[in-house]
Order: sequence, then structure tokens, then C-alpha cells
Amino acid sequence: MSENGKTPVDFWFDPLCPWAWMTSRWMLEVEKVRDVQVSWHVMSLAVLNEDRLDELPEGYRELLENAWGPVRVVIAARELHGPEVVGDLYTALGTRFHNRGEGPSREAIVGALEDVGLPVELADYAERDTYDTELRASHKEGIDKVGQDVGTPVIAVPGADGEQIAFFGPVVTPAPKGEEAAKLWDGTLLVASIPGFYEIKRTRTAEPSFD
Repeated sequence: MSENGKTPVDFWFDPLCPWAWMTSRWMLEVEKVRDVQVSWHVMSLAVLNEDRLDELPEGYRELLENAWGPVRVVIAARELHGPEVVGDLYTALGTRFHNRGEGPSREAIVGALEDVGLPVELADYAERDTYDTELRASHKEGIDKVGQDVGTPVIAVPGADGEQIAFFGPVVTPAPKGEEAAKLWDGTLLVASIPGFYEIKRTRTAEPSFD
């Protein structure tokens, strides 16, 4: 338990991923209906895939070329302004990238920084490797909990024995709200807490719904 009596939840995201965005909006709903408190951390699709670019479809490689900028801006904001700014900045970026369809442009990043009252000069870090060591460390912390064959998001919570339970996902659209959000949370924790449980999956038949 955290100092305020709530269960701490660690959430690793790449702001470019629409599926992580859906899960993060669900996680905000879970905060309303369960006694949990989310801490937000970056992971990077660019880092995750940098050693296997030749194996990826051309369209996905093009996406990854744009993946460095947003996470670099978020990690710079964390290093310069504290971890408490990460969640709100992620919300501002995701709203512009996904809900508004602006994509990961410099204009969208600058707009998101303005939305949360952070210096727009942070957008310059999109093209800098100043905090790449910290970015890679944050990515490694999350991905080491679940293994290399998954993506974003990664969620980690304390288990009954105090050890963290970590998992990729859930992948869901649209983001459940209210009691549906609570039911998905309870069920996800239930299956994730079973020793030896690894995967439930079915083919996605819908694109992310940002409504």
C-alpha cells in the first residue's frame, strides 16, 4: 500500500501507441472505482524494436522512425520537472495524437506542453539524445518485468505476497468505464496472479475507438 492507503500501480507506455492509449484511459477509470494510484513511466517501441528493424513491415518501420521524439520529450519533462508531470503530459499528448488525429508532429507536442503548462522548449528534446540513458533505463525496468516478446503497455502491481505481478495489456477497445472498468481490472488481476499463467488472446477485429 502507498502512504494514502491505495494500491500502487506502475504503468509503462509509449505515447505513440494507440492501444496503450486505450489501456491508459481504462486505467484512469479504474482509479475512480478501485483504491489504486497510478504512477506513469515511459517505455519505447523504438528501443524495443531497434535490433530487429529488418524483420518488420515497411509501414511499421516508418512509424518507429517517429517514435523517438515523443518519449524523449516525456523523459526530459520528467528529468527536469519531476515524475508528477508525466501522467498529465501523456494525457495531453495522447489526446492530440490519437483523439484529435494530429499525430506525433512537433506542433502537436508543443500544443500538449502548452496544455499542461510546461515549457514549449521541451519539444526540442525530441531531436536530442540528452536523456536517452534515462529513457532506456525506464524502458528496461518495465520490459524486464514481462519479457522481450511483448510491447506497450506494461502494468505492475503488488501481489498478495508483496512481490510485483506484471503483465502486458490488456488490449481493449473502447476503454471500459464504470463498473465494466472495475470488472476488467479485477479479472485481469485474478488471472495474472496465477503462477504459470501466461496468455489469453484472440484476433483483434476492431480498431482503437477513441470516443
